[in-house]
Amino acid sequence: MPKDKRMQATAPPSPPPEAGQERFILRLYVAGTTPQSMRAILNARKFCEEHLDGRYQLEVIDIYQRPTLARDEQIVAAPTLVRHLPLPLRKLVGDLSDFERVLIGLDLLAPRRAQSVERSTK
Repeated sequence: MPKDKRMQATAPPSPPPEAGQERFILRLYVAGTTPQSMRAILNARKFCEEHLDGRYQLEVIDIYQRPTLARDEQIVAAPTLVRHLPLPLRKLVGDLSDFERVLIGLDLLAPRRAQSVERSTK
């Protein structure tokens, strides 16, 4: 981890968001430089680049370097991705390798069961 104890990845400036194009404020809590933490960082960055199209701010926080922040956010496992904006707050635990689950967890995609029920009622 860098000496400043956190890393930030911010998308290039983009035009003001349109309806349904909210800006995402995300924090990824990791436990040092373990393989799982490094996978989570890479997966989070890749996910943001592929699915949030410049509409995000991602801050990576090492819970060993900033335990008070992790405690205040009630982080009980690492890695954990926290979506602060848009509301409501969401927390996803794991290395974020399953992008479909991340999409569902961030409310960017409806769960498959809900989609199939929705289709069958039309």
